[in-house]
Amino acid sequence: MATAKKLKTIFTCQSCGHEVPRWMGRCPECRQWDTFVESTRTPSGPGSRRMGSSAPAQPVPIDHVNLEAEHRCQTSLAEFDRVLGGGLVEGSLVLIGGDPGIGKSTLMLQALYGLARHHGKVLYVSGEESIRQIRLRSQRLDTVATDMLVVSEIDVDAVIQMVGTHQPRVVVVDSIQTMFNSELTSAPGSVSQVREATVRLMLMAKKTGIPVLLVGHVTKDGAIAGPRLLEHMVDTVLYFEGDRNHVFRVLRAVKNRFGSTNEIGVFEMRDQGLVEVANPSAVFLSERPAGAPGSSVTASMEGTRPILLELQALVSGTSTGTPRRTILGLDAHRVALLVAVMEKKLGLHLVGQDVFMNVAGGVKVDEPAVDLAVVAAIASSFMDKAVPADMLILGEVGLTGEVRAVGHVDIRAMEAAKMGFQRCLIPHGNTRRMETVPGIATIGVRTVEEALENLF
Repeated sequence: MATAKKLKTIFTCQSCGHEVPRWMGRCPECRQWDTFVESTRTPSGPGSRRMGSSAPAQPVPIDHVNLEAEHRCQTSLAEFDRVLGGGLVEGSLVLIGGDPGIGKSTLMLQALYGLARHHGKVLYVSGEESIRQIRLRSQRLDTVATDMLVVSEIDVDAVIQMVGTHQPRVVVVDSIQTMFNSELTSAPGSVSQVREATVRLMLMAKKTGIPVLLVGHVTKDGAIAGPRLLEHMVDTVLYFEGDRNHVFRVLRAVKNRFGSTNEIGVFEMRDQGLVEVANPSAVFLSERPAGAPGSSVTASMEGTRPILLELQALVSGTSTGTPRRTILGLDAHRVALLVAVMEKKLGLHLVGQDVFMNVAGGVKVDEPAVDLAVVAAIASSFMDKAVPADMLILGEVGLTGEVRAVGHVDIRAMEAAKMGFQRCLIPHGNTRRMETVPGIATIGVRTVEEALENLF
């Protein structure tokens, strides 16, 4: 007589997925408090295989593997396709994260609408909204199509069965944290449920060749909620960034097995949904004040695309014993380092000054090539002198005050020429390798002192 398998009780950290046999107050892996939740697991017998698979796969020589050109589905959103690497690859699993209300569901509905118009049947699975709510939002966005199937379901097995029945070209699951597997005793959203649902959807995508888009919640730190294993399991991880107080949204890839991770897509949130921004430089510089101290323009490379950005600085006397350093859109530690360089090498007395910095438009920049523009903006505000309006500033600043060469100067200068800039302040090391750009006069500098002499 067969004996029933004994249930095994484990405790899983809801922050990092670490498992322990007994409850603990603090996770030894991620050091978070009160994150362990009890769950049960049925131990698998020897030789057992999950998901009902048959015989195990057999290894083959790598030179016998047939290579086929990957087919990509276009979503009709050029910015979205750019970040994906040219479109959705068959059988790929894409994870999209972002703050609540940032526009993830709106982006998915608009992408599915384009896919339904050109590629046929698609499926939108929502675990958070009813189909009536989806229809109302889709009608507001003007994304109603006959080939767009919608369903409100949280059972991952039922979703997989629907995919087998209707055979859609693309599936969207919004969100993965709501998916539920009845074989597990933990609640939806727990680490074990999210991990199991992702595994099942991944195997379904690889077996059928149907691309699956997963919408994921993010934590207060901005990371996708659930175990880090989730990001390792999927093929592509995208983050939808932006401030809800600003109209611009940036879609950024942090992992992509089928394309570059440096590309970004820029959208503008309007009443009718997300609108693609084909020329982000013109948008970010459209409201730049003329002749205002504390403003400088630089060019940041986002993948193959140069984007001109306005850096704003405000330096004022502090009213407290400790001066404030409030930084938005830039690395605060990097700005503090540059302020120290300015005090030491330029003799600017910034110790008793509050320094506020902002990247106009709510964009985040982490490229060292904007260092010299940061220095120029702070010095401009401190001395109350405006940076020349036709000047683009590029360069990495070292701790000894030297200005180091940066990459892709030619592409950045050509973008500046298109936007009407006439001069470009660049590191001297780039002048020897840089090609002549029509309409742009380049000025090479070796140190921050030399840079300020040319600016003011």
